[in-house]
Amino acid sequence: MTKDASFADGADEGPLRLMAMDVEDLQVLSSLVQDAVFPVTAAKWDRRRRRFAILINRFRWEDAAAPRRAGRPFERVQSVLHVEYVQAAATDGLDLSDRDAVLSLLSVGFEPGEDGAGRLLLTLAGDGAIGLEVECLEVGLRDVTRPYVAPSGKAPAHPDDA
Repeated sequence: MTKDASFADGADEGPLRLMAMDVEDLQVLSSLVQDAVFPVTAAKWDRRRRRFAILINRFRWEDAAAPRRAGRPFERVQSVLHVEYVQAAATDGLDLSDRDAVLSLLSVGFEPGEDGAGRLLLTLAGDGAIGLEVECLEVGLRDVTRPYVAPSGKAPAHPDDA
């Protein structure tokens, strides 16, 4: 029987709690959520609070890149990715009526507009996307569970990976 990993197994590692307030910060955050998976039902936009959030199962890239202890498996962790000050939300290439669909997040980018506003673009595998019109760039990522062994046992790979 395998045992799920814990934050204690990662020496001084703890749960991530990050904020992106500019494009450079967002690039770091985007690299940490690459290949996160989530059911379509886990994405919510609260118009009244102007907040968009997704409960994702993210691959722990920060752990995979570190020197690995012998026999230690790859891990995922549930995290909340949230975007503040959202004025509008739209999807492209997604079938929101398929409540069983599982989506894979490839990247998070920002197209600046006037006076700090702009469009946040969550690019998904399979040509899907979520676009968020924001008043300003404020994106957070917070781990909310202990890490668990990645079901595949492997790191995600992409056709361009060497």
